[in-house]
Amino acid sequence: MSVMSSASTLSEVHPAKSPNRAAVRRWLVLMIGLIVLMVMVGGATRLTGSGLSITEWRPVTGAIPPLDNQAWQLEFDKYRASPQYELLNAGMELAEFKFIYWWEWGHRQLGRFLGVVFGLGIVWFALTGALRGRELLMAIMIAGLGGLQGTIGWIMVASGLKPGMVSVAPIKLMLHLTLASIILALLTLFSARFAPLPKIDRSASRGWAVAVLAVVFVQIALGALVAGSRAGLTFNTWPLMDGRFVPSQETLFAVTPWMLNLADNVALVQFNHRIGAFLVLAIALIAAMKARGLSPAGPAAARTTLIAGLVLLQFALGVMTLIYAVPLSLALVHQVLAMFIVIAAAWHVARSRAD
Repeated sequence: MSVMSSASTLSEVHPAKSPNRAAVRRWLVLMIGLIVLMVMVGGATRLTGSGLSITEWRPVTGAIPPLDNQAWQLEFDKYRASPQYELLNAGMELAEFKFIYWWEWGHRQLGRFLGVVFGLGIVWFALTGALRGRELLMAIMIAGLGGLQGTIGWIMVASGLKPGMVSVAPIKLMLHLTLASIILALLTLFSARFAPLPKIDRSASRGWAVAVLAVVFVQIALGALVAGSRAGLTFNTWPLMDGRFVPSQETLFAVTPWMLNLADNVALVQFNHRIGAFLVLAIALIAAMKARGLSPAGPAAARTTLIAGLVLLQFALGVMTLIYAVPLSLALVHQVLAMFIVIAAAWHVARSRAD
């Protein structure tokens, strides 16, 4: 079930069926907040070069960090056998290793905590009758995607542990971040069922709302490729790239076969993300103008204006992040703001009428 095809089902609002529905809404809002936090910590883990510091996937016992010097040395020895250490961090001291270890451990621990909170919530609300029937199945489906996300996370890490690798494969990072964004959107759509608001805004077209959310997903995927290939460390000028608005064909398609350029050529990877930014901004502005034309003071106009404003801010942040060669602070804000745009766009889908 995709986000687009399930939007109507996930977001259709029903009269209160249980006094616990307000609690369900608070639980879902908590989960949305935890996912945003998870993305932020994951971004910091990647930007600090910490993501490959733990070389094993132990879903249960991995929750316990090293507790003494011997345990720390064992973990350090495992890392020193990795290609990242040999090719990039040779000579690293144990104290430096602890820094990157704690970032990755914190990211994984937050994922475990998120899974436990969501799983226990499903059980509790199922037992109390607040979740039942289709809504319970929806919650279980989202939980299943969360489990898949954890598996993809390890596949991503494993790709960076292969010989000759010093970071994870960009395609794997793209899958990991894009699925996180989809889960965030689904939770937002699902939470709309429990919101104490008017059922549906009849002045808002769901077609344009879905279009905005769709291009946001595409742009997040393109941004993940930029992050994974470190393409943001090259061509640090705007609006020109390599002295031109559109780089030469030789620059954009330097890798053969040509399809590999989509993920392996930093020039094309960055160019696609640049064009994607213009596309998202254009569609967000058109959606806002159409909503304001139908009802200038209506809720759809307010929502689409907010989305367009967030996208414009994100556009400016992206340019600044590029020009300053991806500083940690700007890169993190850029990544987290993308998640808030997903939330706003998904909420707009939830509140819009079906075409």
